[in-house]
Amino acid sequence: MTEKFIDAGGTALHVCDSEAGEKCVVLLHGYLESMLVWEDFVPCLYKEMRVVTLDLPGHGISEVKGEEHSMEWLADTIRAMLDKLNIAKCTLVGHSMGGYAALAFCAKYPERLDGIVLLSSTPNADSEEKRANREREIALVKAGKKDLLARTAPAAGFANDNVRAMRDYIDDLAETVHLTEDAGIVALLNGMKNRSDMNDMLRGSGVRQMFIFGRKDNYISTEVAEGLASAHPSARVVWLEESGHMGFLEEPEACASAIRDFVSE
Repeated sequence: MTEKFIDAGGTALHVCDSEAGEKCVVLLHGYLESMLVWEDFVPCLYKEMRVVTLDLPGHGISEVKGEEHSMEWLADTIRAMLDKLNIAKCTLVGHSMGGYAALAFCAKYPERLDGIVLLSSTPNADSEEKRANREREIALVKAGKKDLLARTAPAAGFANDNVRAMRDYIDDLAETVHLTEDAGIVALLNGMKNRSDMNDMLRGSGVRQMFIFGRKDNYISTEVAEGLASAHPSARVVWLEESGHMGFLEEPEACASAIRDFVSE
C-alpha cells in the first residue's frame, strides 16, 4: 500500500492505495475511526483487486473543513480523490458512517460506481432519539470530555461475546478517539445528524447494492436490519452470525469473501 497526501477538491486527504487491480474497492471507515481500522482487513482483498483507504475529513489526519462535514460534501471529496487517483469507477464499501457517505455518493455520482456495500450501515435518517444523542456527544466534546467517548464507544461496537478477544482492537480504537481532533468529531456529528433519508434513492438506483449486517450488532437491531432487507429486495444481504457492528474485524474472512464475490461479478 502506498501512503500519500493528495489535494481532493481543496481538502488535504490522507490516502493509502494498493495501486494494482482491474477492479477497485474504496473502504470508507466509520465514526471515531480512521483508515488504520482497515489495516488487518486490506490483505483479505488486495491480491484480487485494487484497494484504496482514506481518512475521511475530520478523522485520522485528513483536514478538518468547517463546523459541519455533510455527507454530500464528503461525497464530493471522495469524487475528487477518485479523479486524482485516475479511478473511473469503484465499489464503495462504507462502514457505519462511511456508509452514509457512500449513499450520498451514490445519489450524486452513480455513474462512478460498480456497486455500493453498506457494512453495518443503513439508509435511514437519524431518529429524534439518535439526533439527541449526537447533540449530547457534541456537547461532551466541546466540554473537553472526549475521553468518555474513548472509554465507552469502542467496546460497544463488538458483540458482547467478542469483547475479550477483541481487546487489542478496542484499545487501538480508544487511542484513535484520543488522537482525533475535537473539531473533526463535531463536524462529522453535525453532518450525520442532518443527513437525509436515502431509502427512496437506493430503491430507485440502478447501482448494485449489498448490505452486510452483524447478527449481534448493538447499534442496528436484527429487526431493523431485516426490515431494511425486506424494503430493498434488489440488494444482496449477508449476515455475519457472530459479529456486532465491527464485523470486518470480528469475522474478517466471511466479510471479505462476501465483498470479493460482489466485486468480481
